[in-house]
Amino acid sequence: MRGQGLIILGVAILVGLAAVFLANSYLGRVEERQATTPRGMAKVAVARVPLEFGTVITPDKITLIDLPMDTLPAGTFSSVSQLLPMNRNRVALRPMAVNEPILRSKISGEGGRAAISAVLKPDMRAAAVRVGDVAGVGGFVLPGDVVDVLVTRTPPNANGGGQITDILLQKIRVIAIDQEASDSADKPVIGKTATLEVSQVDAQKLALAQQVGQISLVLANPSAVTSPTVETVSVDDLRDGAYVGGYSDRAPTYQPPMAWSAAPPPPRRARSIAAAPSADSSTVLIVRGTKDSSYEVRHYGAH
Repeated sequence: MRGQGLIILGVAILVGLAAVFLANSYLGRVEERQATTPRGMAKVAVARVPLEFGTVITPDKITLIDLPMDTLPAGTFSSVSQLLPMNRNRVALRPMAVNEPILRSKISGEGGRAAISAVLKPDMRAAAVRVGDVAGVGGFVLPGDVVDVLVTRTPPNANGGGQITDILLQKIRVIAIDQEASDSADKPVIGKTATLEVSQVDAQKLALAQQVGQISLVLANPSAVTSPTVETVSVDDLRDGAYVGGYSDRAPTYQPPMAWSAAPPPPRRARSIAAAPSADSSTVLIVRGTKDSSYEVRHYGAH
């Protein structure tokens, strides 16, 4: 019995050694194939799983695939060690799908965090504005959307004309609603603050507009063309029909009253032309009030 046990143990050891040898051979061939890149191809680090905004990128969420070198986008990584040097954390700043290349523009720096400033263009600023359920289009304004910004205010020279509404900014990208900055959100969210990507001067306009009036957001089509002329809507335009456009931000100018002019004198009556007097007489005109009479007087001694 002892001899049979030794024989079984020896067979088990041999089978185990054979399994280890086969496994090592298979893994070696796989690693060799992975290390060998076909001609014209390059290794690219891609997402193994979906990566949402703020996801910490770890080696288990990355895989390498071969892509044609002439179609590689800028900012790719050719290895896990290049993407995560010294195992330092990086964070996804843009949502990435499975097998989507991980680009430098979509992740934070080494050991970085998911910061709004990292997704801004170099010459742009992030400005927050207060919005409500109505001003925020019922929660349908989400990160990544494009909006027009309206301001409703009372002008200093309203002269009793009430409030007006102007288009303050056109085609502005929303980068966050409250604390949500992922542009993969697909459900309406009622937020109190919208963070917009604007220029430095437009950020100043937004700060001033919030002090003098109320801000509203209007969803816009990303392919829409901005209007070069911005109209002002006043209380007089609150009616069904075409835009009246009667509002003017200029104060009314003083118009002096027209001077009273005397009525033109009535036309004078044409006097009747008397017959030419004869040689031995003369005509005498006698005026009585407003009436005149002509008389012919014969000369003294005339027959």
